[in-house]
Amino acid sequence: MPPESRSIPERAEAEEDTEAPEPDSAGQKADKGADSSTPEAVADGGSAERPKSGRERLVASLWPPRLTRAQLIVALLLFILGLGLAIQVRSTSDSSALRGARQEDLVRILDELDNRSQRLTDEQRRLEGQKTELANSSDQAEEARKQTVEKEQQLGVLAGTVAAQGPGINLTIDDPAHSVEADKLLDTIQELRAAGAEAIQVNDVRVVANTSLSDLRGGVAIDGKRVVQPYRFKVIGKPQDLEPALNIPGGVVQTLEKEQAKVSVTREEKIIVNALREAKRPDYARSSSQ
Repeated sequence: MPPESRSIPERAEAEEDTEAPEPDSAGQKADKGADSSTPEAVADGGSAERPKSGRERLVASLWPPRLTRAQLIVALLLFILGLGLAIQVRSTSDSSALRGARQEDLVRILDELDNRSQRLTDEQRRLEGQKTELANSSDQAEEARKQTVEKEQQLGVLAGTVAAQGPGINLTIDDPAHSVEADKLLDTIQELRAAGAEAIQVNDVRVVANTSLSDLRGGVAIDGKRVVQPYRFKVIGKPQDLEPALNIPGGVVQTLEKEQAKVSVTREEKIIVNALREAKRPDYARSSSQ
């Protein structure tokens, strides 16, 4: 088909294609001319950067961050304040839960608290009562123990199983003629007991309630042990009662002197009776409290 036969639209498109480059080249030439003719380009030698915008300057001032000492201290204080507020809010969460409770629930909770308080008060009173009872019982037990020890000492003195000391008299019977027999010594012991003697020792033999005396050739046997003159009595008791009891008219001293014996009685502030007897368990007798 010959060129004249093309349609009108096709012609228009061809004309636009041929005419479009002209403005571009003209514009580029104009831009280049303008760039090369500006004073900034001439002064900077063609390498000047464009000025920064306000947003770019703000970002550059914030990053990287530059923290001062004062800013660090303020940040630390703010952290501590926030932590304290968080703890306080958490601790008051229970009470805040009660704010939304109904009146009936609050009354029930209050009654439960009153009942619990009453139970704790009763428990405290009960424990205090137990403490008082334990204190009294311990005191009573301690007092009973002391009394038991004292009673044991007293019974030991009477039984001759423990040593004893106290005021009393020394009685010495010197019998060179060997005329003083067991009955005279027994009368002397009985007279001392009647006068209040609490502990008696003859030479190295302890005299107790079941002590027995018998005659031997040249002496006397006390509980089966031979005792020879001079007979030395150690007696614990009240001296003001013991000595007069021996010296009464017709008493022990005059009777022994009739037997040609020499008798001496002296008061002492401290008499030690240290002869002991072995404690024996009775074969048949038992305590009635068992």
